Amino acid sequence: MPCSISILPADQIDVSKWKVCIENNKGLMYSGTDYLNQMTDQWCGVVINDYQSVMPLPYRKKWGITYLYTPAFTQQLGLTGNYTENEWNAIFHTISGFAKYGDYFLNHLNKPKLNLGNFTGRNNFIISLSRSYEEIYTGYSTNFKRILKKQTSFSYQIKESVVESIQMHQQLIQPQTKKVTLQDYQHLTALCIQMMQKRKCICRNITDDQNNILSTAILLKDTYRLYNLLNVTTTEGKTLFANHFLMNGIIKEFASSGLTLDLEGSEIPGVKEFYEKMGATNQPYYHWHFNQLPFPISLLKR
Repeated sequence: MPCSISILPADQIDVSKWKVCIENNKGLMYSGTDYLNQMTDQWCGVVINDYQSVMPLPYRKKWGITYLYTPAFTQQLGLTGNYTENEWNAIFHTISGFAKYGDYFLNHLNKPKLNLGNFTGRNNFIISLSRSYEEIYTGYSTNFKRILKKQTSFSYQIKESVVESIQMHQQLIQPQTKKVTLQDYQHLTALCIQMMQKRKCICRNITDDQNNILSTAILLKDTYRLYNLLNVTTTEGKTLFANHFLMNGIIKEFASSGLTLDLEGSEIPGVKEFYEKMGATNQPYYHWHFNQLPFPISLLKR
């Protein structure tokens, strides 16, 4: 029986059915309607049959041409639910009729046929928090353990200071990532405040003896994962290995919770090495790039 594939504007989506599909199929937080409504300029959703599978499509328009883009602070989107290989291939065809250009990230469960487009593998490291802290600790590298044994005057703080943490990230990181705008940070702040009200956002800090933040992390939480959405360390904190103590504190706090700590990356060699020293496992996903723009506009976007 042929499947029904629809692309619906966000305001026409049945939110309850969309949420059930994401939840029942262990979909990622980025595909949730709360996240999409806060973090995207506008989005629509691919829906297979009666929400058997769903796929968010953040999009913009320029010169009357629709294109897919990846919102700031968003790692993986893609298709969530039950689908066949033929349905998966049909979705690619449907999307190509909707948007002529796209930079889009699938999720780790999506296994695209590499001959259907330009796909690039990306790293994403995770740590299972189903184990006890002692079990997780044994997976740390010798160097990571040695750093944790250092005598420090640090304090691990359970402090809901998301605005302060976001401002710190903006001050230290935004100059290096010009694609992240002031509006993106405003959207992120609104998202975190909303999620905190739903008890789905946590903030953890390492502070010195004068209560100055040396390293901070904002994590979003759903039924299955803790997402390391934002993590930043000051120059002084880096010299004191403050982020080692912060990540270890988060792992110790949530060990045996049954969650997965999603570290969100990374392609950066130093960050990748840091996660590997924590005993994290790589759970890769794909970046999908396509360009069907008419000539000569296609030459402007590669």
